[in-house]
Amino acid sequence: MRFTYLIYLLYILLFFNCKQPKAYVTKIEGKQIPITDSLAIDSEIEAFIKPYRTHIEKDLDSVLAYSVGTYTKTDGAFNTAIGNFMVDAVYDEANPIFKSRYDKNIDFVFLNFGSIRSIIPKGNVTTRNIFEIMPFDNDIYIVAYKGSQVLGLAKEIVENKQAHPISKIKIVIDKNYNLIKTTINNEEIDTSKTYYIAVSDYMYNSRVDFWLPNDGVYPLNYHIRNILIDHVKKIDTIEPVMDDRFTQIN
Repeated sequence: MRFTYLIYLLYILLFFNCKQPKAYVTKIEGKQIPITDSLAIDSEIEAFIKPYRTHIEKDLDSVLAYSVGTYTKTDGAFNTAIGNFMVDAVYDEANPIFKSRYDKNIDFVFLNFGSIRSIIPKGNVTTRNIFEIMPFDNDIYIVAYKGSQVLGLAKEIVENKQAHPISKIKIVIDKNYNLIKTTINNEEIDTSKTYYIAVSDYMYNSRVDFWLPNDGVYPLNYHIRNILIDHVKKIDTIEPVMDDRFTQIN
């Protein structure tokens, strides 16, 4: 019995002391499992989420204001009514916060054309509509930029040839897309002055190298979507227009 026990122990020691061959991944396979209406509904899960869904749907369908017309980002070549509405809302709602925190004013607002994800429909405008226009949790950053850098930014906006929404800054170009004049609050840009530009955190973080150097960045922790909701509740009626903030002289 004792001999058998010793043999067994020796076998165990030899087994664990042997080097095991290393395992390597040689192939990875995947299979697509489509989610369709044919999948059966789990009644227990459905019952659990129903009150939450009902609450969210009620919030999303709440009417915030009335829109006089339907506004899309393809309405104009250089500026659009919906784009003007968005950046003007950002200025009106964000500037008082920036002023109270840092005792400074936003000089102008610049958002990207692609940030407008849907239309403002004619008629009642709901919270759902605002979520469709701005489905992302993008915040507003204030970037301190020298006037010479602002001119470079204006040139890039022009070269992009899209209706990027801008507020409180005016850009005039010729038929060949050459920059003729850029003003902020109707004043010529002072190349040595520091200007405070409101942009989305996405625009800043996706091209940090472009925004450097700067004289400071001030996150407001204020979602653009929430800005639009707050603004729409205040104005009651939405009736933005295209104007001369970005014009081309032929």
